[in-house]
Amino acid sequence: MRKAIILADEAGAAGEVPVGAVLVKGGELIGQGFNQPLLSHDPSAHAEIITLRAAALASSNYRLPNTTLYVTIEPCTMCFGALIHARIQRLVIGALEPKAGAVVSHSLGDAGWLNHHIEVTYGVLEEECRARMQDFFAARRINS
Repeated sequence: MRKAIILADEAGAAGEVPVGAVLVKGGELIGQGFNQPLLSHDPSAHAEIITLRAAALASSNYRLPNTTLYVTIEPCTMCFGALIHARIQRLVIGALEPKAGAVVSHSLGDAGWLNHHIEVTYGVLEEECRARMQDFFAARRINS
């Protein structure tokens, strides 16, 4: 999670919402990313999607079983859907996102109709992850 926080800081420094993610398999980092929809002009360029793309390329496979994704903020619906399709085994979330978080906050992670289920842990380095979001949006309100 510490590496994901460093990536979140990179996103924030670039003017992006400060979310970072890393994907690990067998103790090895196989993908990483941070939010960059503004930089890339791509609405799908969330930290989780960037990370999955990097890992899939490195693995030569769009399926990423037996992996753990660490992300600083709870994934949105789009990102959670991508995690399901990639067959991520475990998801570790820093802080929940009550408005847009789909996994825990809006219970999509408990949906029985999904064809794959992900083990979810949340609250890891929660205060550090939440503080980055709060500071980012507080600064944005002051500057607008």
